[in-house]
Amino acid sequence: MIRPVNFSFNAETAVNNAFQVAATDEQTAGKALAEFEGFVRVLRDNGVDVTVIDDTPDPYTPDSIFPNNWISFHQDGVVCLYPMYAPNRRAERKPGVLVALSGKFSIGDTIDLSPYEEEGIFLEGTGSMVLDRDYKIVYACLSPRTDRKALLDFCEKMGYHPETFRAVDGEGREIYHTNVMMCVADRYAVICLDSLPDPSEKELVQATLKNTGKEIIGISLEQMNHFAGNMLQVHNADKEKLLVMSTQAYESLTGEQKEQLTSFNRIVHSPLATIEANGGGSARCMMAEVHLPLRAGG
Repeated sequence: MIRPVNFSFNAETAVNNAFQVAATDEQTAGKALAEFEGFVRVLRDNGVDVTVIDDTPDPYTPDSIFPNNWISFHQDGVVCLYPMYAPNRRAERKPGVLVALSGKFSIGDTIDLSPYEEEGIFLEGTGSMVLDRDYKIVYACLSPRTDRKALLDFCEKMGYHPETFRAVDGEGREIYHTNVMMCVADRYAVICLDSLPDPSEKELVQATLKNTGKEIIGISLEQMNHFAGNMLQVHNADKEKLLVMSTQAYESLTGEQKEQLTSFNRIVHSPLATIEANGGGSARCMMAEVHLPLRAGG
C-alpha cells in the first residue's frame, strides 16, 4: 500500500471514471491520509501483513494511493508493470517502490507492458483485470483503460485465459475498471450481473465462474455504485481468509448477502468516503496484493 502525500481529485482520470466526484473541501488530502492510516490499522489489527511505502511529493502523483493499477506481483517472483491511461498516473511507476519491496521479497523477472502507452493502448493492472490466480483466468470488461491487445499480451506472457465482456453502469456508460463490478475469491465471486448488457456474455461469465467451483453472489447496480464490487480476499498471519471492503460497501449489502459472504470468511471494512469520492476507487484499489516469495528471514 502506498501512503499518499498529495492525494486529490484527478481531472485526467475523471474523463472516464463516473465514480469520481470533485471535492470542494480544502482538507481532502488530510482526510484521505487519515482514512489510509485507519485502513492500514484495521488490516494490521486483523493480522494482515501490510507493507506500506511512502509516496514522494515529486513527481506529483495524486492517485498513488491506488498502486494495483500500475503493478502486480506473482507467485513465481514475476512483477508486471502496466500502461496507464492518465499521463500523470504513469509517474507512479517510481523505482523506489521495487527497491523497498526487494528488501523483504524475492523479485525475479519484470514484465513491462508500459510501452503500449506510446500506441494509446492501456491495461491498468488488477483494476482492468480481475484475476483468478488458481485457475489462471482473467475476467476483464473492455474499456478505454482495458485494451484487448495488451490484455492478450499479458495472458500469453503469464499463462492466463482471457474472459472478456462489456459492462456498463445504470446510465449506459462503459465501466472503466473490472474490479468495481466484480471480485473473485477462492470459493465465490461477487459480481454485478446487471451491468452486463449482452445476454450471451453474461451467460458465459456465469458458466465460467460456476465451472471453477465459485458460488455467485450478485450485487445490484446501486450497490456497485457504493463500491460493493471493489473487494479483495486476503489472508492473515494465521492463514485465515478475510474479505476486505470499505464501510460504504459493507453498509450497502443486504443481511442475506452478508450472511452468504461470512459463510466463507470474515468481513473486514474501514471508512474510505473521501478516497472513494475523489479518487473513484475503494478498498481493493488501494491494495496491491503481494504473491512474491519472501526472502530468507523476511
